[in-house]
Amino acid sequence: METTILGRTGLAVSRLGFGGAPAGLRNYLSTYSPDDAEQRRTVIRALERAVELGITYFDTAPAYGQGASEGIYGEALQGLGDRVVVATKVSPDVVDVRASVERSLNRLRRDRLDLVQIHGSSYSLAQAEAFLAPGGMVAQMEALRDEGLIRFLGFTTEDNNPAVYRFMESGRFDVIQLCYNLLYQHPAEQTRPFGSMFEAEARAMGIVTMRTVTSGLLQRWIQWANPENTFDYTPALLQFVLSNPLVDVALVGMRDAEVVEANVRIAENLEGRLDIKALHEKYV
Repeated sequence: METTILGRTGLAVSRLGFGGAPAGLRNYLSTYSPDDAEQRRTVIRALERAVELGITYFDTAPAYGQGASEGIYGEALQGLGDRVVVATKVSPDVVDVRASVERSLNRLRRDRLDLVQIHGSSYSLAQAEAFLAPGGMVAQMEALRDEGLIRFLGFTTEDNNPAVYRFMESGRFDVIQLCYNLLYQHPAEQTRPFGSMFEAEARAMGIVTMRTVTSGLLQRWIQWANPENTFDYTPALLQFVLSNPLVDVALVGMRDAEVVEANVRIAENLEGRLDIKALHEKYV
């Protein structure tokens, strides 16, 4: 499994990451319930298989099934310690960050969280300033880091607006998790308001992508337009993101060991990579 260093955190991580939304969200992408014992065991086996195959970056959040995803992760990954990097989040409307983090620690069965991220999609500049203000959410996260309960701080975003740049320019975040895929390439465009990847790279931040394979959207669109087209576009979508040298970790949400194995085979096929720079020079 290909590995890299997650920005200035210094953490060695697999470039293919395990996304935790499908583990916790009911009927996300397909029929599923985290309360079903058999389906829960299937996800646990997928997580265990991911570890066996060299995946070391695992992303989750309290919002994924009201803690269900974290609970499943805790059951599957307990006892692995520093062999894996576990990233979770805190919702932007949380007032007591400590209470949220302590609940995550309990569900994940860990003494320390490797990465805690503000779990947002799009922020206003006023929100960003409030989070960064004395006593705000970031200060609370930093206090927990200083106590040793958190190692690194980050934020998630599906936007490239001024608030994203304000977060990065503050220098208080170690990792950015952003939306980037074949359909949504704005973070890798050089001109503002896009290009957040370049700003993150300049500040030595770790860069993690979500919706890497478009959360199944491209596949559904194509099959809606042409039901006879059953071609699997996952290899092309995953290779596109992994071909970008700015991307440290490409998250893919998974529930089944067979899907884990298939995605690992894709990630390990280095011959399938593209020359992103040449592609952009020619077409962008």
